[in-house]
Amino acid sequence: MAQVELGKTLKTRHITMISIGGIIGTGLFVGTGKNIMSTGPATIVSYILACLIIVFIMRMLGEMASTKPENGSFAAYSSRYIGRWAGYTVGWLYWASWVFIVGLEAAVIGGMLHSWVPSIPVWVGSVGITLLLTAINLYSVKTFGEFEYWLAFIKVGAIIVFLVVGALMIFGVLPTFEHNGFAFIQEAGGFAPNGVLPIFTGIVFVIFSICGAEVAAIAAGESEDPKRNIVRAINNVIYRLALFFVGSVLIMICIIPWNNTELLAAPYANILEMAGLPMAAQLMQIVIFTSLISVMNSAIFTSSRMLLGMAEKGDAPAIFMKLSKKSSAPTFAIIGSTVVAYFCAILYFISPDVIFYFLGNAVGALMIIVYIFIAVAHIRFRKQYEKMETEPLAIKMWLFPYLTYVTIAMLAGVYLCQMFISSLQAQFYMSTILVIFVIGSFFLRERLKKTTLTTASATRNADVE
Repeated sequence: MAQVELGKTLKTRHITMISIGGIIGTGLFVGTGKNIMSTGPATIVSYILACLIIVFIMRMLGEMASTKPENGSFAAYSSRYIGRWAGYTVGWLYWASWVFIVGLEAAVIGGMLHSWVPSIPVWVGSVGITLLLTAINLYSVKTFGEFEYWLAFIKVGAIIVFLVVGALMIFGVLPTFEHNGFAFIQEAGGFAPNGVLPIFTGIVFVIFSICGAEVAAIAAGESEDPKRNIVRAINNVIYRLALFFVGSVLIMICIIPWNNTELLAAPYANILEMAGLPMAAQLMQIVIFTSLISVMNSAIFTSSRMLLGMAEKGDAPAIFMKLSKKSSAPTFAIIGSTVVAYFCAILYFISPDVIFYFLGNAVGALMIIVYIFIAVAHIRFRKQYEKMETEPLAIKMWLFPYLTYVTIAMLAGVYLCQMFISSLQAQFYMSTILVIFVIGSFFLRERLKKTTLTTASATRNADVE
Protein backbone atom coordinates (compact mmCIF):
# COMPACT_ATOMS: atom_id res chain seq x y z
CA MET A 1 0.00 0.00 0.00
CA ALA A 2 1.04 3.61 -0.62
CA GLN A 3 2.33 5.57 2.33
CA VAL A 4 -0.08 8.11 3.79
CA GLU A 5 1.36 11.63 3.58
CA LEU A 6 1.07 13.29 6.98
CA GLY A 7 1.41 17.02 7.49
CA LYS A 8 4.89 18.53 7.96
CA THR A 9 4.03 21.03 10.69
CA LEU A 10 6.43 20.07 13.48
CA LYS A 11 9.45 22.34 13.79
CA THR A 12 12.99 21.41 14.75
CA ARG A 13 12.49 22.73 18.29
CA HIS A 14 9.40 20.51 18.64
CA ILE A 15 11.34 17.39 17.61
CA THR A 16 14.16 18.27 20.01
CA MET A 17 11.81 18.64 22.97
CA ILE A 18 9.71 15.60 21.98
CA SER A 19 12.86 13.47 22.00
CA ILE A 20 13.83 14.91 25.39
CA GLY A 21 10.33 14.47 26.78
CA GLY A 22 10.30 10.87 25.61
CA ILE A 23 13.02 9.88 28.07
CA ILE A 24 12.10 12.08 31.03
CA GLY A 25 9.19 10.58 32.93
CA THR A 26 8.27 9.43 36.39
CA GLY A 27 10.88 6.67 36.03
CA LEU A 28 13.54 9.35 36.46
CA PHE A 29 11.84 11.38 39.19
CA VAL A 30 10.53 8.43 41.24
CA GLY A 31 12.39 5.29 40.14
CA THR A 32 15.95 6.58 40.52
CA GLY A 33 15.82 6.53 44.31
CA LYS A 34 14.55 2.95 44.33
CA ASN A 35 17.40 1.86 42.05
CA ILE A 36 19.98 3.43 44.35
CA MET A 37 18.46 1.71 47.41
CA SER A 38 18.70 -1.72 45.76
CA THR A 39 22.18 -1.37 44.21
CA GLY A 40 24.02 1.26 46.23
CA PRO A 41 26.33 3.92 44.74
CA ALA A 42 27.31 1.35 42.08
CA THR A 43 23.95 2.03 40.45
CA ILE A 44 25.80 4.73 38.49
CA VAL A 45 27.35 1.86 36.48
CA SER A 46 23.89 0.45 35.77
CA TYR A 47 22.78 3.81 34.43
CA ILE A 48 25.86 4.23 32.25
CA LEU A 49 25.43 0.77 30.68
CA ALA A 50 21.67 1.22 30.17
CA CYS A 51 22.21 4.64 28.59
CA LEU A 52 24.81 3.15 26.24
CA ILE A 53 22.29 0.54 25.09
CA ILE A 54 19.73 3.25 24.32
CA VAL A 55 22.35 5.36 22.53
CA PHE A 56 23.34 2.40 20.34
CA ILE A 57 19.71 1.61 19.50
CA MET A 58 19.02 5.24 18.62
CA ARG A 59 22.13 5.30 16.43
CA MET A 60 20.94 2.22 14.53
CA LEU A 61 17.43 3.59 14.20
CA GLY A 62 18.75 6.95 13.04
CA GLU A 63 20.85 5.28 10.36
CA MET A 64 17.75 3.61 8.91
CA ALA A 65 15.34 6.50 9.45
CA SER A 66 17.64 9.13 7.91
CA THR A 67 17.63 7.30 4.57
CA LYS A 68 13.84 7.12 4.30
CA PRO A 69 11.54 8.22 7.13
CA GLU A 70 8.40 6.05 7.23
CA ASN A 71 5.14 6.02 9.13
CA GLY A 72 5.43 3.38 11.81
CA SER A 73 9.21 3.78 11.63
CA PHE A 74 10.94 0.72 13.12
CA ALA A 75 7.96 -1.57 12.54
CA ALA A 76 8.30 -0.74 8.84
CA TYR A 77 12.05 -1.43 8.94
CA SER A 78 11.53 -4.75 10.73
CA SER A 79 8.99 -5.74 8.09
CA ARG A 80 11.29 -4.79 5.22
CA TYR A 81 14.58 -6.19 6.48
CA ILE A 82 13.52 -9.16 8.63
CA GLY A 83 10.10 -10.24 7.38
CA ARG A 84 6.45 -9.22 7.50
CA TRP A 85 5.96 -11.26 10.65
CA ALA A 86 8.62 -9.15 12.39
CA GLY A 87 7.03 -5.86 11.35
CA TYR A 88 3.64 -7.13 12.48
CA THR A 89 5.07 -8.24 15.83
CA VAL A 90 7.02 -5.03 16.50
CA GLY A 91 4.07 -2.86 15.47
CA TRP A 92 1.50 -4.50 17.71
CA LEU A 93 3.85 -4.92 20.68
CA TYR A 94 4.97 -1.30 20.53
CA TRP A 95 1.43 -0.02 20.00
CA ALA A 96 0.12 -2.11 22.91
CA SER A 97 2.89 -0.82 25.19
CA TRP A 98 2.13 2.83 24.53
CA VAL A 99 -1.65 2.36 24.68
CA PHE A 100 -1.24 0.75 28.08
CA ILE A 101 0.97 3.67 29.14
CA VAL A 102 -1.88 6.05 28.22
CA GLY A 103 -4.21 4.11 30.52
CA LEU A 104 -1.60 3.93 33.29
CA GLU A 105 -0.78 7.65 33.19
CA ALA A 106 -4.50 8.52 33.11
CA ALA A 107 -5.14 6.45 36.23
CA VAL A 108 -2.16 7.96 38.10
CA ILE A 109 -3.08 11.52 37.06
CA GLY A 110 -6.63 10.93 38.28
CA GLY A 111 -5.23 9.76 41.60
CA MET A 112 -3.01 12.85 41.98
CA LEU A 113 -5.89 15.21 41.17
CA HIS A 114 -8.06 13.41 43.73
CA SER A 115 -5.36 13.76 46.40
CA TRP A 116 -5.20 17.51 45.76
CA VAL A 117 -8.96 18.05 45.35
CA PRO A 118 -10.83 15.18 47.08
CA SER A 119 -14.13 16.32 45.57
CA ILE A 120 -12.86 15.21 42.13
CA PRO A 121 -13.33 11.40 41.80
CA VAL A 122 -10.31 9.53 40.43
CA TRP A 123 -12.22 8.34 37.34
CA VAL A 124 -13.37 11.89 36.52
CA GLY A 125 -9.78 13.15 36.55
CA SER A 126 -8.62 10.19 34.45
CA VAL A 127 -11.34 10.60 31.83
CA GLY A 128 -11.04 14.37 31.79
CA ILE A 129 -7.28 14.48 31.13
CA THR A 130 -7.57 11.77 28.48
CA LEU A 131 -10.30 13.69 26.65
CA LEU A 132 -8.23 16.89 26.80
CA LEU A 133 -5.07 15.30 25.38
CA THR A 134 -7.03 13.39 22.74
CA ALA A 135 -8.61 16.67 21.63
CA ILE A 136 -5.16 18.31 21.41
CA ASN A 137 -3.86 15.46 19.25
CA LEU A 138 -6.95 15.58 17.03
CA TYR A 139 -6.94 19.35 16.62
CA SER A 140 -3.56 19.55 14.87
CA VAL A 141 -0.10 18.03 14.92
CA LYS A 142 1.38 21.49 15.43
CA THR A 143 -0.76 21.99 18.55
CA PHE A 144 0.46 18.66 19.90
CA GLY A 145 4.07 19.66 19.21
CA GLU A 146 3.69 23.06 20.87
CA PHE A 147 1.97 21.59 23.93
CA GLU A 148 4.60 18.87 24.29
CA TYR A 149 7.37 21.44 23.80
CA TRP A 150 6.32 23.43 26.87
CA LEU A 151 5.65 20.34 28.99
CA ALA A 152 9.14 19.05 28.20
CA PHE A 153 10.56 22.53 28.82
CA ILE A 154 9.21 22.44 32.39
CA LYS A 155 10.76 19.01 33.02
CA VAL A 156 14.12 20.01 31.57
CA GLY A 157 14.11 23.24 33.56
CA ALA A 158 13.46 21.36 36.80
CA ILE A 159 16.29 18.90 36.17
CA ILE A 160 18.76 21.65 35.25
CA VAL A 161 17.92 23.48 38.49
CA PHE A 162 18.44 20.22 40.40
CA LEU A 163 21.80 19.57 38.71
CA VAL A 164 23.08 23.10 39.37
CA VAL A 165 21.90 23.11 43.00
CA GLY A 166 23.29 19.60 43.56
CA ALA A 167 26.69 20.56 42.14
CA LEU A 168 26.81 23.67 44.34
CA MET A 169 26.00 21.51 47.38
CA ILE A 170 28.76 19.02 46.59
CA PHE A 171 31.38 21.74 46.12
CA GLY A 172 30.32 23.47 49.34
CA VAL A 173 29.15 26.70 47.71
CA LEU A 174 25.72 26.82 49.37
CA PRO A 175 25.86 28.14 52.96
CA THR A 176 22.67 26.23 53.85
CA PHE A 177 24.32 22.83 53.32
CA GLU A 178 27.63 21.47 54.55
CA HIS A 179 29.06 18.62 52.49
CA ASN A 180 31.30 16.36 54.56
CA GLY A 181 33.03 14.58 51.72
CA PHE A 182 32.40 11.04 50.55
CA ALA A 183 33.34 9.10 53.65
CA PHE A 184 29.69 8.17 54.14
CA ILE A 185 29.89 5.98 51.03
CA GLN A 186 32.52 3.77 52.66
CA GLU A 187 30.75 3.90 56.02
CA ALA A 188 27.51 2.64 54.44
CA GLY A 189 29.14 -0.44 52.93
CA GLY A 190 31.27 0.90 50.10
CA PHE A 191 30.65 1.48 46.39
CA ALA A 192 28.89 -1.85 45.76
CA PRO A 193 27.47 -2.85 49.19
CA ASN A 194 25.29 -5.62 47.76
CA GLY A 195 27.90 -7.08 45.42
CA VAL A 196 28.43 -6.93 41.66
CA LEU A 197 25.31 -8.82 40.52
CA PRO A 198 22.84 -6.00 41.40
CA ILE A 199 24.78 -3.71 39.04
CA PHE A 200 23.83 -5.86 36.06
CA THR A 201 20.34 -6.77 37.22
CA GLY A 202 19.84 -3.06 37.89
CA ILE A 203 20.14 -2.44 34.16
CA VAL A 204 16.77 -4.15 33.79
CA PHE A 205 15.10 -1.52 35.97
CA VAL A 206 16.99 1.41 34.44
CA ILE A 207 16.32 0.57 30.81
CA PHE A 208 12.59 0.47 31.56
CA SER A 209 12.87 4.02 32.93
CA ILE A 210 14.67 5.57 29.97
CA CYS A 211 13.01 3.96 26.96
CA GLY A 212 11.07 6.45 24.84
CA ALA A 213 13.88 8.31 23.04
CA GLU A 214 12.90 6.45 19.85
CA VAL A 215 9.69 8.52 19.69
CA ALA A 216 11.78 11.22 17.97
CA ALA A 217 12.23 8.98 14.91
CA ILE A 218 8.44 8.71 14.59
CA ALA A 219 7.74 12.40 15.18
CA ALA A 220 10.47 13.55 12.77
CA GLY A 221 8.45 12.16 9.86
CA GLU A 222 5.98 15.01 10.42
CA SER A 223 8.56 17.76 10.60
CA GLU A 224 9.74 20.32 8.07
CA ASP A 225 13.01 18.48 7.36
CA PRO A 226 12.69 14.83 8.54
CA LYS A 227 16.19 13.63 7.67
CA ARG A 228 17.98 16.56 9.28
CA ASN A 229 15.82 16.47 12.39
CA ILE A 230 16.33 12.72 12.86
CA VAL A 231 20.11 13.12 12.66
CA ARG A 232 20.02 16.06 15.08
CA ALA A 233 17.82 14.22 17.59
CA ILE A 234 20.00 11.10 17.48
CA ASN A 235 23.23 13.02 17.91
CA ASN A 236 21.89 14.94 20.90
CA VAL A 237 20.52 11.90 22.73
CA ILE A 238 24.00 11.04 24.05
CA TYR A 239 24.34 14.36 25.87
CA ARG A 240 20.77 14.31 27.17
CA LEU A 241 21.09 10.82 28.66
CA ALA A 242 24.49 11.61 30.17
CA LEU A 243 23.32 14.90 31.66
CA PHE A 244 19.83 14.07 32.88
CA PHE A 245 20.20 10.48 34.04
CA VAL A 246 23.85 9.84 34.81
CA GLY A 247 24.27 13.39 36.15
CA SER A 248 21.22 13.10 38.43
CA VAL A 249 22.32 9.75 39.84
CA LEU A 250 25.85 11.01 40.42
CA ILE A 251 24.56 13.94 42.48
CA MET A 252 22.20 11.71 44.48
CA ILE A 253 24.85 9.17 45.47
CA CYS A 254 27.23 12.01 46.42
CA ILE A 255 24.71 13.63 48.78
CA ILE A 256 22.38 10.92 50.12
CA PRO A 257 23.61 7.63 51.67
CA TRP A 258 22.28 4.71 49.63
CA ASN A 259 20.60 3.16 52.68
CA ASN A 260 18.67 6.30 53.66
CA THR A 261 15.27 5.08 52.48
CA GLU A 262 13.43 8.15 53.74
CA LEU A 263 15.41 10.66 51.65
CA LEU A 264 15.64 8.41 48.58
CA ALA A 265 11.85 7.95 48.50
CA ALA A 266 11.72 11.39 46.85
CA PRO A 267 15.36 12.30 46.12
CA TYR A 268 14.79 15.34 43.91
CA ALA A 269 12.49 17.11 46.35
CA ASN A 270 14.57 16.13 49.40
CA ILE A 271 17.88 17.32 47.97
CA LEU A 272 16.33 20.66 46.99
CA GLU A 273 14.92 20.97 50.52
CA MET A 274 18.35 20.14 51.97
CA ALA A 275 19.70 23.03 49.88
CA GLY A 276 17.24 25.35 51.59
CA LEU A 277 14.90 25.92 48.65
CA PRO A 278 11.35 26.68 49.87
CA MET A 279 8.38 24.57 48.77
CA ALA A 280 10.67 22.10 46.96
CA ALA A 281 8.39 19.11 47.64
CA GLN A 282 5.31 20.93 46.34
CA LEU A 283 7.13 22.14 43.23
CA MET A 284 8.42 18.63 42.46
CA GLN A 285 4.86 17.32 42.74
CA ILE A 286 3.89 19.80 40.03
CA VAL A 287 6.85 18.73 37.89
CA ILE A 288 5.92 15.05 38.31
CA PHE A 289 2.32 15.87 37.39
CA THR A 290 3.59 17.70 34.30
CA SER A 291 5.75 14.68 33.42
CA LEU A 292 2.73 12.38 33.62
CA ILE A 293 0.77 14.60 31.25
CA SER A 294 3.76 14.86 28.89
CA VAL A 295 4.30 11.10 28.74
CA MET A 296 0.58 10.53 28.21
CA ASN A 297 0.48 13.14 25.45
CA SER A 298 3.44 11.50 23.68
CA ALA A 299 1.89 8.06 24.18
CA ILE A 300 -1.32 9.06 22.38
CA PHE A 301 0.73 10.52 19.51
CA THR A 302 3.10 7.55 19.27
CA SER A 303 0.46 4.81 19.48
CA SER A 304 -1.68 6.48 16.81
CA ARG A 305 1.26 6.80 14.38
CA MET A 306 2.23 3.19 14.91
CA LEU A 307 -1.37 2.12 14.25
CA LEU A 308 -1.39 4.23 11.10
CA GLY A 309 1.85 2.63 9.92
CA MET A 310 0.47 -0.86 10.50
CA ALA A 311 -2.70 -0.02 8.58
CA GLU A 312 -0.54 1.03 5.62
CA LYS A 313 1.12 -2.39 5.63
CA GLY A 314 -2.22 -4.21 5.93
CA ASP A 315 -1.52 -5.30 9.50
CA ALA A 316 -4.38 -3.19 10.93
CA PRO A 317 -7.79 -2.17 9.52
CA ALA A 318 -7.56 0.34 6.65
CA ILE A 319 -9.82 2.82 8.44
CA PHE A 320 -6.87 3.82 10.63
CA MET A 321 -5.17 5.36 7.57
CA LYS A 322 -7.81 8.07 7.21
CA LEU A 323 -6.58 11.57 7.95
CA SER A 324 -8.46 14.67 9.02
CA LYS A 325 -8.78 17.05 6.06
CA LYS A 326 -8.31 20.03 8.35
CA SER A 327 -5.42 18.94 10.56
CA SER A 328 -3.87 16.01 8.61
CA ALA A 329 -3.94 14.04 11.86
CA PRO A 330 -4.85 10.31 11.75
CA THR A 331 -8.26 10.79 13.36
CA PHE A 332 -9.39 7.17 13.59
CA ALA A 333 -5.96 5.96 14.72
CA ILE A 334 -5.98 8.50 17.56
CA ILE A 335 -9.54 7.66 18.60
CA GLY A 336 -8.93 3.90 18.29
CA SER A 337 -5.83 4.03 20.47
CA THR A 338 -7.58 6.21 23.04
CA VAL A 339 -10.60 3.90 23.27
CA VAL A 340 -8.36 0.91 23.99
CA ALA A 341 -6.48 3.03 26.54
CA TYR A 342 -9.80 3.66 28.31
CA PHE A 343 -10.25 -0.09 28.75
CA CYS A 344 -6.72 -0.31 30.18
CA ALA A 345 -7.56 2.46 32.65
CA ILE A 346 -10.75 0.62 33.62
CA LEU A 347 -8.64 -2.45 34.45
CA TYR A 348 -6.78 -0.29 36.95
CA PHE A 349 -9.99 0.36 38.85
CA ILE A 350 -11.33 -3.21 38.47
CA SER A 351 -8.20 -5.22 39.24
CA PRO A 352 -5.17 -3.04 40.09
CA ASP A 353 -3.24 -5.80 41.85
CA VAL A 354 -3.81 -8.65 39.37
CA ILE A 355 -4.69 -7.89 35.73
CA PHE A 356 -3.35 -4.33 35.67
CA TYR A 357 -0.23 -5.36 37.59
CA PHE A 358 0.66 -8.12 35.13
CA LEU A 359 0.05 -5.95 32.07
CA GLY A 360 2.08 -3.12 33.56
CA ASN A 361 4.99 -5.42 34.27
CA ALA A 362 4.97 -6.67 30.68
CA VAL A 363 5.35 -3.21 29.10
CA GLY A 364 9.02 -2.64 29.93
CA ALA A 365 10.05 -6.10 28.80
CA LEU A 366 8.21 -5.64 25.49
CA MET A 367 10.35 -2.57 24.80
CA ILE A 368 13.48 -4.73 25.04
CA ILE A 369 12.01 -7.13 22.47
CA VAL A 370 11.30 -4.20 20.16
CA TYR A 371 14.89 -2.97 20.56
CA ILE A 372 16.24 -6.41 19.65
CA PHE A 373 14.18 -6.35 16.44
CA ILE A 374 15.55 -2.86 15.63
CA ALA A 375 19.13 -4.11 16.04
CA VAL A 376 18.57 -7.19 13.85
CA ALA A 377 16.86 -5.04 11.19
CA HIS A 378 19.81 -2.65 11.28
CA ILE A 379 22.32 -5.40 10.47
CA ARG A 380 20.32 -6.47 7.42
CA PHE A 381 19.68 -2.87 6.36
CA ARG A 382 23.36 -1.91 6.42
CA LYS A 383 24.46 -4.97 4.44
CA GLN A 384 21.79 -4.31 1.83
CA TYR A 385 22.54 -0.58 1.69
CA GLU A 386 26.27 -1.11 1.16
CA LYS A 387 25.54 -3.45 -1.75
CA MET A 388 23.02 -1.22 -3.53
CA GLU A 389 23.86 2.40 -2.61
CA THR A 390 26.92 4.63 -3.03
CA GLU A 391 25.68 7.72 -1.21
CA PRO A 392 27.22 8.01 2.28
CA LEU A 393 24.88 7.61 5.23
CA ALA A 394 23.87 10.76 7.10
CA ILE A 395 24.52 8.98 10.40
CA LYS A 396 26.31 5.68 11.00
CA MET A 397 26.41 3.15 13.81
CA TRP A 398 29.88 2.86 15.27
CA LEU A 399 32.06 -0.25 14.77
CA PHE A 400 29.52 -2.04 12.57
CA PRO A 401 28.67 -4.92 12.79
CA TYR A 402 30.49 -5.77 16.03
CA LEU A 403 28.86 -3.16 18.28
CA THR A 404 25.42 -4.04 16.92
CA TYR A 405 25.98 -7.70 17.83
CA VAL A 406 27.19 -6.65 21.29
CA THR A 407 24.02 -4.59 21.74
CA ILE A 408 21.83 -7.55 20.78
CA ALA A 409 23.69 -9.74 23.27
CA MET A 410 23.31 -7.12 26.03
CA LEU A 411 19.57 -6.74 25.36
CA ALA A 412 19.05 -10.49 25.33
CA GLY A 413 21.01 -10.75 28.58
CA VAL A 414 18.90 -8.00 30.19
CA TYR A 415 15.71 -9.73 29.09
CA LEU A 416 16.82 -13.13 30.44
CA CYS A 417 17.99 -11.50 33.70
CA GLN A 418 14.34 -11.08 34.59
CA MET A 419 14.11 -14.80 35.27
CA PHE A 420 16.56 -14.43 38.16
CA ILE A 421 14.93 -11.38 39.82
CA SER A 422 11.90 -12.38 41.84
CA SER A 423 10.15 -9.03 41.33
CA LEU A 424 10.62 -9.29 37.54
CA GLN A 425 9.75 -12.92 36.94
CA ALA A 426 6.06 -12.12 36.44
CA GLN A 427 6.81 -9.62 33.68
CA PHE A 428 9.26 -12.02 32.02
CA TYR A 429 6.65 -14.75 31.66
CA MET A 430 3.84 -12.32 30.82
CA SER A 431 5.84 -10.55 28.11
CA THR A 432 7.12 -13.82 26.66
CA ILE A 433 3.57 -15.16 26.42
CA LEU A 434 2.44 -11.94 24.70
CA VAL A 435 5.27 -12.11 22.16
CA ILE A 436 4.48 -15.75 21.33
CA PHE A 437 0.78 -14.89 21.06
CA VAL A 438 1.38 -11.97 18.65
CA ILE A 439 3.76 -13.97 16.43
CA GLY A 440 1.31 -16.88 16.44
CA SER A 441 -1.58 -14.58 15.49
CA PHE A 442 0.34 -13.42 12.41
CA PHE A 443 0.89 -16.93 11.06
CA LEU A 444 -2.68 -17.90 11.94
CA ARG A 445 -3.94 -14.87 10.02
CA GLU A 446 -1.77 -15.75 7.02
CA ARG A 447 -3.05 -19.34 7.06
CA LEU A 448 -6.65 -18.13 7.19
CA LYS A 449 -5.95 -15.81 4.26
CA LYS A 450 -4.55 -18.67 2.18
CA THR A 451 -7.48 -20.89 3.10
CA THR A 452 -9.93 -18.16 2.09
CA LEU A 453 -8.13 -17.54 -1.20
CA THR A 454 -7.99 -21.27 -1.95
CA THR A 455 -11.70 -21.64 -1.22
CA ALA A 456 -12.56 -18.62 -3.36
CA SER A 457 -10.41 -19.91 -6.23
CA ALA A 458 -12.02 -23.37 -6.05
CA THR A 459 -15.47 -21.76 -6.08
CA ARG A 460 -14.64 -19.69 -9.16
CA ASN A 461 -13.28 -22.74 -10.98
CA ALA A 462 -16.41 -24.71 -10.12
CA ASP A 463 -18.59 -21.88 -11.47
CA VAL A 464 -16.60 -21.80 -14.71
CA GLU A 465 -16.97 -25.55 -15.22
